[in-house]
Amino acid sequence: MKRTPFADWPCSIARSVDLLGDWWTPLVLREAFYGTRRFDDIQRNLRIGRNILTQRLKRLVEEGMLERVPYQERPQRYEYVLTEKGRDFFPVLAAMMHWGDKWLSPDGPPINLRHHDHDTHAEVVCAECREPLDLRDVSATLGPGFPERLRSRPDVAERFPDDSSMDQDSEIKPPPE
Repeated sequence: MKRTPFADWPCSIARSVDLLGDWWTPLVLREAFYGTRRFDDIQRNLRIGRNILTQRLKRLVEEGMLERVPYQERPQRYEYVLTEKGRDFFPVLAAMMHWGDKWLSPDGPPINLRHHDHDTHAEVVCAECREPLDLRDVSATLGPGFPERLRSRPDVAERFPDDSSMDQDSEIKPPPE
C-alpha cells in the first residue's frame, strides 16, 4: 500500500507525521537523546534491521535532525549527532513518554528523566501565561502560514472561525470532550 505524503499539507502535525510517522524514526531519535551515536550501537539497542536503520538515519540527516560526523577513517565510520533541529524534538518525545507513563505503564515509568538533581516529566504549558495546556481551554485559528487559496473554503471557515471578527463578549467554543 502506498503511503499518503503529508509534507505539503497546511498542518504542522501532518508535516511532522510525514517526517516522523513510522515507528522506528522516533526510536532512533530516542537513542540519540540517550547519547547513542554509532550505527552498530543504535542497531543493537533497537534490534532493527540494518537496511531499515540505514534508511531512517539517511532521512534524519537529509532533514537536518542528525549530522553525520566521521570518527574513523579506515574503514570510514560515522557518528550521528543531534542538530539543533533534532534537539528541539526532545520535548515532543518527553511528552510522549509522560503520556505513555500515565496511560500505558501500570507498574510505573520504565525510565525516569532527571533534570539536574531531581526526577521530572514533560508538561506542555502556554508560552504566554505558563499555565498547563488543557484541550478544554484551547482553540485553533488559522495562522499566517495557512494557504490563502484555502481560507475561503466553507469547511475551513467552519473548522477554524476567524477570531478577529468576534466581539469581546463572544468566545470560541472548545471541542467537545
